[in-house]
Amino acid sequence: MNAAEVVRRIEAGDLSSEELVRSCLARVEELEGAVQAWAYLDPELPLQTAIELDRRRERGESIGVLQGVPIGVKDIFNTRDMPTQMGSPLWEGFTPGNDARVVEKLRWADGIVMGKTHTAEFGVHHPSPTRNPYDPQRSPGTSSSGSAAAVATGMVPLALGSQTAGSTIRPASYCGIYGFKPSFGLVPRTAVLKTTDRLDHVAFMARTVEDMKLVFDLARVSGRNYPFVRRALDQAEQEPSGLKDWRVRLVRGPQWSEAEPYAREALEEFARRVSSLDRVCVDEKELPDTFSRIHDAHERMYCRMLAYYFQEESSHPDKLSSIFSSMVERGRTVTLEDYQEDADFQAERVVELEQEFHDCDVILTLAAAGEARVGLETRDRPDNCLLWTFCGVPSLSIPSNVGPNGLPLGVQIVGAKHNDYSLLAFAELLVTEGLATNQGPYPSLPESV
Repeated sequence: MNAAEVVRRIEAGDLSSEELVRSCLARVEELEGAVQAWAYLDPELPLQTAIELDRRRERGESIGVLQGVPIGVKDIFNTRDMPTQMGSPLWEGFTPGNDARVVEKLRWADGIVMGKTHTAEFGVHHPSPTRNPYDPQRSPGTSSSGSAAAVATGMVPLALGSQTAGSTIRPASYCGIYGFKPSFGLVPRTAVLKTTDRLDHVAFMARTVEDMKLVFDLARVSGRNYPFVRRALDQAEQEPSGLKDWRVRLVRGPQWSEAEPYAREALEEFARRVSSLDRVCVDEKELPDTFSRIHDAHERMYCRMLAYYFQEESSHPDKLSSIFSSMVERGRTVTLEDYQEDADFQAERVVELEQEFHDCDVILTLAAAGEARVGLETRDRPDNCLLWTFCGVPSLSIPSNVGPNGLPLGVQIVGAKHNDYSLLAFAELLVTEGLATNQGPYPSLPESV
């Protein structure tokens, strides 16, 4: 069941929170040995919370919107009752004693934190032990891989992730689920591992668009203390989109040549199918030449901030991966002037991309450059995920295709900044028209899993 269905069944009295959590724990017990999605999971913690929720219902008390939906939390978010180890032996066993703001908001809505999902080392590149649930020999993606695998296999309906480059969109594509990176700043980053101030985003994993909207509604900032967001999002949430004429733009992007031929063909075929829909017009346009420089600027900013924030950790090189250490070393060569120049370049691209959305509503592009690669430590093919992270706009990976090896292959849709609800509405249209899946986990997992 997806999260929204769980909520409806619990509200109807057809399911208890305890039954739900026990079902998810049984799924974890069945598959965790092969998938390795969890960095920390104590079954008693979610069970105790579920039992108490059921008791509150029996007493007639009001229960929050999530009604006890189990949630996986990427192990870079602080949790008051569980360790936050950030994929590093340097922080093994560390318990911060507080919740990240987004975790706290989901608990307020009576979501149940199931456990902490594996992340890459400090959420960067060195992989976790998580395996792709559709082929254990293949990568599950980058740093939010534990959350992606947990959702894809039905261990939990929802999970928190993050994205600084492509860490949510890419694993969502590899694992055949939805991955949503909202507009920069819409979801609080308080008490979340910081790697790069201008690039870090909180993100979500789910198996349906309905669930994605449910968790986004609860997690994002709202109210009078956020007047700009209140105008930009709250009003948009109320606007009907069912009769909207959609202007969709196929964008290949500067890393198009790095994508596998079958991935390029799949995206172009998907664009043709989208163009056949009523009230949808699809055109094609290349991004301005300046966008080809984003990858280099992103790398410099990323490395500079890693060198700044991880000075203490860098004094223990024997406990750091070579890839992380090399990024820190490179960051030490990036001057403050270089960083400021790249930050100014970023601000200019944000404005330039905003202008691109003056005559289109949705950009359609690749979510990943191909199927998941063989080898857990194999580097991903270069793709364009970080373009949209760099510009702070909302993006959503949609399970839509299957590659030549029978593995998931998603597409990505991108919206203008703060047009998050409009982007989710377009995704709902794709589901309604049968262009995107809207279901639970893939029905047949490999024999080895």
